[in-house]
Amino acid sequence: MKILTTQTIGLLQKIAADEELALEDGARLLAQAAIGDGCIWLYGIGELDAVVTAALLGPDPLPKAKRLEPTATDDWQETDRALLFARFSNDPEAIRLVEQLQKHGVDAVAVAALVKDEPGLADMAAVFIDSKLSRPLVPTEDGRRIGMPTIITASFVYYGLRVLLDEILAEYE
Repeated sequence: MKILTTQTIGLLQKIAADEELALEDGARLLAQAAIGDGCIWLYGIGELDAVVTAALLGPDPLPKAKRLEPTATDDWQETDRALLFARFSNDPEAIRLVEQLQKHGVDAVAVAALVKDEPGLADMAAVFIDSKLSRPLVPTEDGRRIGMPTIITASFVYYGLRVLLDEILAEYE
């Protein structure tokens, strides 16, 4: 537990320090839809759909947010923005979705662990936020690694965006 706790706290601190500007850019991009006539489309791949559920139904819901359905492209407007969560930046489903959104004029904030030297979300999304979680955190006695808290890091980024967005909206009022 000590290793998991120490590693997770270190990871969250690294996100806060290294991704500060990207978080601010992401919040500004999402604010465009929240202040204007658009909505914020949310999508999480695999287990990261839990963050979308928290953003829609939790105690700190994202204003003007809706769950993105990849087949409902007729609902997408240029005034909308999207927030996508994937485990890794080279996730094919996330890449296809960002491409679809771009064809409809919808800018996206993508959250994923950066896979270096591979094209992907970091190159495509209007704003990319690196979740920094590239492998499990805890070594085992037999040489494996376990404990990859993807939902924790994605939730941390979501709440960072949510707090910054709230500040922007308060200034706008």
